[in-house]
Amino acid sequence: MARGPDVPTGGQKAEIEPLLDGIRAVVALEAPHLDRLLAEFAQEARFGRGWLDASLGRIGKGEPILEIGAGLMLLSCQLVKEGYAVTALEPISEGFSHFSELQALVLRFAAAEGIAPKIVATPVEELEITDAFALAYSVNVMEHVGSVALALRKVGRAIRPGAEYRFVCANYSFPYEPHFDIPTLFSKKATERFFGAWIRGNPKVADPAGLWRSLNWITVSEVLRNARLIPGMSVRLDRKMFRIALERAIYDKEFSARRALWVRFLARALVGLGLHRLTEYLPAHCHPIIDCTMTRSPTGGYDAQAA
Repeated sequence: MARGPDVPTGGQKAEIEPLLDGIRAVVALEAPHLDRLLAEFAQEARFGRGWLDASLGRIGKGEPILEIGAGLMLLSCQLVKEGYAVTALEPISEGFSHFSELQALVLRFAAAEGIAPKIVATPVEELEITDAFALAYSVNVMEHVGSVALALRKVGRAIRPGAEYRFVCANYSFPYEPHFDIPTLFSKKATERFFGAWIRGNPKVADPAGLWRSLNWITVSEVLRNARLIPGMSVRLDRKMFRIALERAIYDKEFSARRALWVRFLARALVGLGLHRLTEYLPAHCHPIIDCTMTRSPTGGYDAQAA
């Protein structure tokens, strides 16, 4: 019998629930039409908090943290509640304008509770902060930035010597597009040509055309190439996330509901046979998800002018 999911929630899964319960009560009272959207991102916030557990364990409470692409601010607010000094970078880019109403409710609740992060409404490519953060992170954001190379350089400059930037995002060298639940065909252009009707009419996406335009087709090779061009920056890729995603496609109701039937069928077959554990032995290029940690050298090793 397949065991339950080994999702990296650490000891923090329950700790985020009071925040989510409070926001859920506000939404139920003032904007019940946003309940479905909140449920989706509440689950991602739970996942994100567990995913960050090890990184947070390497810094002290009160330390400055940068979230790139903070979305609804759920995770940022939770970390402020836990005692961290959080700066949330969130310009709300194309394909995500439907976030605005719910984000406003979240921030109003957070302000009333005294747990609102500092907000910087600028794209990461325009970030002009140096040597400031003990940790930076982003969840499902790097596939939407305008320039992967520039984003990595800007965040690399913003973190302190010895600090890390950890991010998780889609990997387009794997033939699967997770936002639209479709296989990919060699390139973004070829995929759009073949699946254009499905992309434009996707019922699960609020702004399918805008979301599709925002995708930059990031790959493991692109990340490694650009990260290694930054002086004093080391790169590590974690290969557990493919296995975790397959388990979530079965056991995590919110995550599973957003996956196509064929994805859930494949996940159930692999997990049922125990074959999903073998994915950790595959090269990172063969995974559908990038889980990357960039660590800046403790001695600095970064030319701020070059960024």
